[in-house]
Amino acid sequence: MANKRKLPEINASQMADISFLLLIFWLCSTTMSTDQGLSRRLPPPLPPNMEKPDVEVNERNIFIVLINSQNQLLVQGELMDVRQLREEAKTFILNAENDIHMPELFEVTADVLDKNGNVERALKTVTTKNHVISLQNDRGTTYEKYIEVQNELVAAYSEVRDAYSRREFGGLSFNELTPEQQEAVQTLFPQKISEAEPKNYGGKK
Repeated sequence: MANKRKLPEINASQMADISFLLLIFWLCSTTMSTDQGLSRRLPPPLPPNMEKPDVEVNERNIFIVLINSQNQLLVQGELMDVRQLREEAKTFILNAENDIHMPELFEVTADVLDKNGNVERALKTVTTKNHVISLQNDRGTTYEKYIEVQNELVAAYSEVRDAYSRREFGGLSFNELTPEQQEAVQTLFPQKISEAEPKNYGGKK
């Protein structure tokens, strides 16, 4: 019977060194994507010893979106399916029919700058520049429902900007515009979502 050939022993310490070098190479050569999140503009903090001023807001300019503890969506006090929210928000943002119960319309302009900072062209439109979408939620609202509603509101602004871009820039979508053109369109249609602190609203029977 032939003798079995003995396998050479593997130096475990060398394998550990190689694994460590491969790990370092992977960390140095790999780019990791990070979530950008949803952009929000917060008011600057008040100076010390200064009382919070009373701000009068015309009720017609406020679009109240509430998610209660049962994950029900109430828009302007009425129950609504989340699939209807995007179109309702667009109708409010644009107020194309100049409804007196919806936000006031104003003529606004925004300059499109070239790469040298010179005015390339001026954009002009009529928008509801004073509108605010007030997003409120109950302490019992699930995170998934809150994000779903938030996404629909952000999508409403995206579609409004996209439709305007296609009209003004020869069919180009908002994402196809230059950064300077995008900035001008965003000036005309700023995203104005106010997120209130969660409260105990309860459910609607």
